[in-house]
Amino acid sequence: MKKIQSLNEIENKRFAVTIGNFDGVHVGHQSIIKEIKEVCSQEDLAFVLISFNPHPLRILNPKENFLINTYDEKEVLISELGVDYFLEIPFDRDLSTMEPSLFLDNYILVNKNIHSLYMGHDFAFGANKAGNFIFAKDYCKGVNVEKMKRFNPNEETVSSSVVRKLIESGDVDKVRDLLGRNFFLTGNIVKGAGRGKQIGFPTANISYNSERITPKVGVYITTVEIRGMVYFSITNIGFNPTFVDEGKKTVETNIFDFDEDIYGEDLKVSFIKRIRDEKKFNSVNELVDQIKSDVDEAKKYFKEESC
Repeated sequence: MKKIQSLNEIENKRFAVTIGNFDGVHVGHQSIIKEIKEVCSQEDLAFVLISFNPHPLRILNPKENFLINTYDEKEVLISELGVDYFLEIPFDRDLSTMEPSLFLDNYILVNKNIHSLYMGHDFAFGANKAGNFIFAKDYCKGVNVEKMKRFNPNEETVSSSVVRKLIESGDVDKVRDLLGRNFFLTGNIVKGAGRGKQIGFPTANISYNSERITPKVGVYITTVEIRGMVYFSITNIGFNPTFVDEGKKTVETNIFDFDEDIYGEDLKVSFIKRIRDEKKFNSVNELVDQIKSDVDEAKKYFKEESC
């Protein structure tokens, strides 16, 4: 997949375009991309996916803990689906109030080799979201404009909004069904207070992008990918209430059978199953007993899954 700055970079090749936010690249997105890719292969078209950076809601209704993936992660996920070209349009308030005709002229119709434009069932652009499917089909003369069907297997709604709600509720099992993979966080390992090591359970403290959404506070069965290897682990998301509640959420991972210095390195934590809520214990010994129980439960899970 080649990243481009304008559709004008595509020379001497007819192409099809789809456009959207694609946050999370969930199974609905994957289904649409696969369907368009098949048509492109049949008609010898290059496949261009257009998205926005930042996500429009980060400008129009900004808040932390929102994105399912970082923009770099999204790009990688899209590249794995056979897209030929990836174009990120910088999003700002001026773009949100642009007339839909001007948006199409400036970003979509700039290259006469465009053959098709595929729009999501609910996608709209421009001022007051007036640039819907009907508008685009009427305005884009000589371009095949198609409206993709809603993806709702078993009468179930699949959307980025639904995925976010499930992540916030800690239902990582269901999230896996809708993403087609485990939800994951990536980040850099930073020094923490060192309490885990003091009580026999050293943890990797992960500094992650604050724009990323995190699962509900609690303890999870996870895997960790670092240095090209995958390890079993448990991960606590929370505020360390047994020691001190500083009001700052942390993500700390205890990696099984691992004892190496990894400060400053990047790692990926994939969330598999929620074990329990975070709680404040009356003593450190109670906390240690609970962590032992959490580790045993996780190891039992991995053993059963490997059978």
